[in-house]
Amino acid sequence: MSTHFTADPTATGAAMFPARPEWLTVSAAFADEVPVIADRDDLVVSVAPGAGGGAPACFYPARALIEVDGDHLGVDPATVDPANLSDRSRYAPAWGALTHECGHAKHTAWEPPRDAPPGVVAAAMLLEEPRMEAAQVRRRPDDRHWLRACVRGIVAADLHLFADPATAPQMTKADAARSAALLLGRADGGVLTRAEVAPVARVVRDVLGEETLDKLRAVWRTALRTADDNGQTMLDLGRQWCAIAGTDPNTGDPDPGGTADPSGRPDPSGGTTATGNGTGTPPPTGGTPSPSPLAGAIAAVLDDVARRVAREKAPEDPAAVAAADRVREAAADKVAHQAARSVFEVGGSRDGSTATAGTRPPTPQERSAARVLARALDTAGIRERVAVKSTSELPPGRLRMRGVRAAEAQRAAGATVTAQPFTRITRTPVPTPPLRLGVACDVSGTMGWARAHVASAAWILAAAARHARVPAQTASVIFGHHVHPLTHPGKHPAEVTEFESRDNWEDIPTAIDALDGALGLSRPGAARLLVVVSDGRFRHQPRRDGQRKLDRLRTAGCAVLWLTTDPDDTPLDGTTVHRLTDPTTTARAIGQAATAALRATR
Repeated sequence: MSTHFTADPTATGAAMFPARPEWLTVSAAFADEVPVIADRDDLVVSVAPGAGGGAPACFYPARALIEVDGDHLGVDPATVDPANLSDRSRYAPAWGALTHECGHAKHTAWEPPRDAPPGVVAAAMLLEEPRMEAAQVRRRPDDRHWLRACVRGIVAADLHLFADPATAPQMTKADAARSAALLLGRADGGVLTRAEVAPVARVVRDVLGEETLDKLRAVWRTALRTADDNGQTMLDLGRQWCAIAGTDPNTGDPDPGGTADPSGRPDPSGGTTATGNGTGTPPPTGGTPSPSPLAGAIAAVLDDVARRVAREKAPEDPAAVAAADRVREAAADKVAHQAARSVFEVGGSRDGSTATAGTRPPTPQERSAARVLARALDTAGIRERVAVKSTSELPPGRLRMRGVRAAEAQRAAGATVTAQPFTRITRTPVPTPPLRLGVACDVSGTMGWARAHVASAAWILAAAARHARVPAQTASVIFGHHVHPLTHPGKHPAEVTEFESRDNWEDIPTAIDALDGALGLSRPGAARLLVVVSDGRFRHQPRRDGQRKLDRLRTAGCAVLWLTTDPDDTPLDGTTVHRLTDPTTTARAIGQAATAALRATR
């Protein structure tokens, strides 16, 4: 029988009322979280040193009581705050034990009859352990982490692994079967992995043999598929278990033919010998018995699982994660707005080699390209009207005879007329989404090819935004040692601003922040596109910081187009890369990407 599930209706618990006030506070805090985990609101929780009936925790169904041994908490009870999910990892084994008992409270919905053979009941409750945990994980997948965290304490208590070497599992058929159910069964149930329990599986297979282990595995896998309240099936599986494992269904004691020597050497009769040790000499007597290979394998598996759980990331509180995301987003927005003010209002730093090279009037070809792009944006912004079907008691609309008969029947019965026999379809126009487009051009020494083409494209985009009926805003910057504006958001430049390309640094993080702060590229509600013109040959720091800021925009739904000319260039990750075979098509490529982004926005 499990050491931490007591079906005895007369059991009252070991420490229902903790004496010290901090334990009462912890008990109340644990109890506040139990209704969500167990899907029950009638459970009482007691956390105190010595509670749990000798196990890390225990559930008393007759009293709807869960006890948790405070000795397994491992931290000052006055500092415990289980309402904060991130705090639970400090006392993961204790929280896992509570979760395990909540699983019993929810999913162990059957009770063995009083006249059931004790050995059969013990076997059924043994199978209930992996069955219940598998059901809990199916219902609450995040609880797997906590169930793994308590495996060491729960299984060790059930197998009496660390209490006394004399009571630890030996190389017997009954002990091997019990160990297989508790560990291999949990692997099939999805709490542990087969790789983690492989050392125990090898020893169990040596003791039981392949055929017997397969029969036992079929039994516990059937138990994993059994409903929570199907006690009769669980008892039937308990009887099968006793027959296969060689235990007395009336007492639960091992069958004498089912023992083995410490080496696990099977005897010729199909059982295992209890007197030899594989060396021809009798086993040693007196002193402290040495752990059996089975006990050693179990201890190694439990220790390995505990180490793995300590390295795993615990489930996080969605509310806490959302709050942290809001704080990070607010900080990022503040940095972006500061960069936008510095670049577009102040004009960027006045020192360094990053500089514009004067202005010139736009050419007729550029003016024509701006008008063509404006018409393309208007076309891309057209949305089909939405057809809305409505009914009414009175015209206008199409008369439905079914509705007329329903209205007449209601009048004849003296009831309130609710029938609406007239139907009509109205077509509602869909607002065109606004467009936000930012262009950032690298002005390092290897980007001389882009100077004339990007300067022209920046003016064309700004002019097209002015002429288009689509609400559009564009802005463009150059980035090198510093960031300087070419075109400002919401303003139509009268002339084309040209620039130099002779820097040996690429401040792309500030360029992305400036465009984000000026255009709101990280905020939903518009078609958003960031275009970067660069060969991507950055130093480590700007590349790392630029990637982080680019990832933030992409996560927020902003499309990113990267224009380059050389297949050996190294754009940042996650961008849509377009290689320009003819740099004169720069403006056309950006315009096509803008119209595509506008069409894709609904």
